Amino acid sequence: MPPRKKVHLHAGDYCFGEANLELHTLLGSCVSVTLWHPELKIGGMCHFALPVRKDEPGDKLNPRYGSDCFGLFQRSVARYQIPLSEFEAKIFGGGNILNNTSSKAFASVQKTPVGDKNVQVAFEFLMANNIEMKVAHVGESGYRKIIFDVASGDVWVKFTPVENVGDQNSLTGKT
Repeated sequence: MPPRKKVHLHAGDYCFGEANLELHTLLGSCVSVTLWHPELKIGGMCHFALPVRKDEPGDKLNPRYGSDCFGLFQRSVARYQIPLSEFEAKIFGGGNILNNTSSKAFASVQKTPVGDKNVQVAFEFLMANNIEMKVAHVGESGYRKIIFDVASGDVWVKFTPVENVGDQNSLTGKT
């Protein structure tokens, strides 16, 4: 088996490939979606900050936006000539990192937190493409560290609540 290639995704990054990939990211209000094909052992992950692009999209898709990430998934999967519906998905993130903020300015500006909007666009894409959602670890007030092993489809999540940032005893689990 070839050596694992670790790829760290930041907001606005996207990666799709074969079993030798291990994808890492850190999420707050951003969302990551993993797509994985259990027979072919291929898959990918996106890390988007905003749900949809407000301006007219051009030929180049921008993975900062959820809607464009899903276009990238469609392009990547099309190379293998298999339907998106054969993939399994997992969704992470969409945290409300301003949940404990008492400022009335934030409350009046943002009626629906961006994390909630990001999660919504991810769910809509999966439903529209008949993609089975295996796990959704979304919302709440905190941060998530994610590791996706494309060989197995496993995703490890470490959730740190906002009030416990820096606490080493946070919840850890594999999905």
